[in-house]
Amino acid sequence: MSEGAAPQDDAPDDDAPGFALPGLDAPANAAPYRVLARKYRPQSFDDLIGQEAMVRTLKNAFASNRIAQAYILTGVRGVGKTTTARILARALNYEPPDGAKDAPSAPTLDMPVLGRHCRDIIESRHVDVQEMDAASNTGIGDVREIIEAARYKPVLARYKVFIIDEVHMLSTAAFNGLLKTLEEPPEHVKFIFATTEIRKVPVTVLSRCQRFDLRRVDAGVLAQHLRGICEAEHVSVAPEALGLVARAAEGSVRDALSLLDQAIAHGSGTVHAEEVRALLGLADKARVIDLFEALMKGDIGAALTELREQYDAGADPAVAISDLAEFTHFVTRLKIIPETAADPSLIEAERVRGAEFASRLSMRVLARAWQMLTKGLAEVQQAAKPMQAAEMVLVRLAYAADLPTPDEALRRLKEDAANGEGAPAAPRSPPPPGPSASGGGGARLALATQNAAPRPQPAERAPEPVPAGPRLSTMADLAALASSRRDLRMKHAIENQMRPVAFEEGRIEIALMPGASPALVQELQNKVSDWTGRRWLVALSQDAGELTLAEQKDAEHASMMTGVRADPLVAAVLERFPGASIVDVRTRPGEEQAPDMSPEEYEGLVAALNEGPGPDDEIEF
Repeated sequence: MSEGAAPQDDAPDDDAPGFALPGLDAPANAAPYRVLARKYRPQSFDDLIGQEAMVRTLKNAFASNRIAQAYILTGVRGVGKTTTARILARALNYEPPDGAKDAPSAPTLDMPVLGRHCRDIIESRHVDVQEMDAASNTGIGDVREIIEAARYKPVLARYKVFIIDEVHMLSTAAFNGLLKTLEEPPEHVKFIFATTEIRKVPVTVLSRCQRFDLRRVDAGVLAQHLRGICEAEHVSVAPEALGLVARAAEGSVRDALSLLDQAIAHGSGTVHAEEVRALLGLADKARVIDLFEALMKGDIGAALTELREQYDAGADPAVAISDLAEFTHFVTRLKIIPETAADPSLIEAERVRGAEFASRLSMRVLARAWQMLTKGLAEVQQAAKPMQAAEMVLVRLAYAADLPTPDEALRRLKEDAANGEGAPAAPRSPPPPGPSASGGGGARLALATQNAAPRPQPAERAPEPVPAGPRLSTMADLAALASSRRDLRMKHAIENQMRPVAFEEGRIEIALMPGASPALVQELQNKVSDWTGRRWLVALSQDAGELTLAEQKDAEHASMMTGVRADPLVAAVLERFPGASIVDVRTRPGEEQAPDMSPEEYEGLVAALNEGPGPDDEIEF
C-alpha cells in the first residue's frame, strides 16, 4: 500500500473509528476492532508494495487481452498471495457501480472505485468467485465439485474464478483430476492458485499456469509503508522503531503489521525503539556495536561484561551472537558497497560506527569473525547452557585475532627461512602481545590509538627446527604412510585405484583406474601435504601408467606360483599325492630363502619321492 493510503473498506460500518484514544471511552456503536493486517489489506494493484514486476506484467497482459486461463502465485508468508488473487479476481470481473458511464467491456486493472462485484469478492461471498482452502479440502471429491461447477456459466459476473489457496496440499489424485480442466477450461472459467511450497506442485500443473513469484518486501520500503499506516492511525512512532519492526518481519508485510499492532498496544498508542526491542527480545543495537568493538580490540574482559549485562537485561545469548554476526555482515557489505549506509531502516549508530569499522578492519578479519560467529551460533543454540557457550564463542573470537592470516603466516615463514640461510635479518616490528586474562586479539592493532607508546620489543628467539617429515619415493611408501595414519580408505585407493606415472619429491603424477573418483587426486594431495608437513602436488595424467600396487602384488604372486609349479621337487610331490594342489606361496618370517641343499641331496630326494617311500621310510623336507 502506498504511504497515506486509506484503510480497506470491507466492513458495513467503515466510517466508525477503529480505535479509541487513551482516556476516552469508545462509542457504544463502534465497530469491532480489526487488526492492521486486515484493516489495511490492499484493494487494488496500486496499493501493493514491492511487487512492481508482477503488476507491470499483468497490466500489459490485460491491456493487450493476453489473459491466461490459470495463474499461480508463490512466495513466503505474508507477501500478499491471497490478496493478489482476490484483486486479480476483481480485475477479471470489474464493472463500475450502477449508474456509471463508459462501463468497460473487458477485464481491466484500472479500478478507481469499488465496482458492482468488488465488495462481495473482497469479503469472499461472491457466487461466481469461489475460494477454497486446499489444506482442508485435499481430496479428489473436492476437486470434482470444482470441475462440475466449471461447466456452468457465471450467474452475475463476467468469469467464474476459482481461487485455491495452499494448492500444494492437494493430493496426487486431486491434481490429476484437475489437469484436463486446467489445460482446456471453458472460456468463462479462470483459475488462480496460491502456494508457499512451489516445489511440491507437480510440473504438469505448473506448465499449465502463468507463474508469478512474489518477492520479499525490502526493509526500507516496508518501513515507509508502516510510517504511512501510523500516520493514518494517528500513532506517534520513532523511525528507529519502524526499522526494527521492518527488519524483524523479514520481508513479510503481514508479519510487520502484526508486530506493529502489538507494539502500538504495548506502548498505548506511542511506539518507542526501546519498547520494540523489549517486545521482540532484541539486544540494544548500540550495545551490540559496543560488544563488536570490544571484540575487535581484543578486550575480552569488556566483551564478557557487556554480554553479561545484556543477558541480565533479558537478551537471549543466541540472539546476541546472531546480532553480532549480522553486524559483521553489515560492516563487510559496507566495506564493499558504501551505498549500503543509505538504507532508511538503519539507525544512526549503524551508519556512523559501521563506516568507521569498515575503513579500519581488513576483509580477512571480518571474514574470520563471520565464520566463527556463524559456527558459534549453532553451538549456542544446541548447548545445555547457552550463556556459557556464548561466552566461549566471544573468547575464541577475541583470542583468534592474534593469529595471522594464512598469507601473513606464509610470508613470515619465508622471511624466517631467508634470514636463517645467512641473509641479514631485516628489522621487524614488535610482535603482537599475547592475550592476557582481560585482553587478547591482534585486531586491536587496527583499532588502537596511533600515538600509543610502543611496547618494549622482547628478545627474539631462534626458531625451533621443524622436524622433517617422512620421505616418500614410491607408491609403496605412500601406502605405508596412509596405513601408519590409520587411513585405510586412502590406503585401499592408493593400492587399487592409482597407477603411478611419475614420482618425485613434492610431485606425484598418477592415472586413475576406471570407475575411480576424480576427487581422489585433490584428497590425496591434501592428505600427503598434511602428513608430511611439506607441500605436495598430485596431478592426474592421461597416460596409462604403471601397474597399481595390487596389480604388482598379483603379478608377483602369479610368477611365484608358476615358478613353484615348475620346480621338480614340487612336481614330484604333486604326482606322488594325487589331489594335492598349491594353495599359496609364502616366505617364512625371517627366512628369505630355503636352506642350501647340495645337488646330490636334491636329486636323491626327488628320486625317493618318485619311487615312493616304504612303510618304515621317512622323508624330511
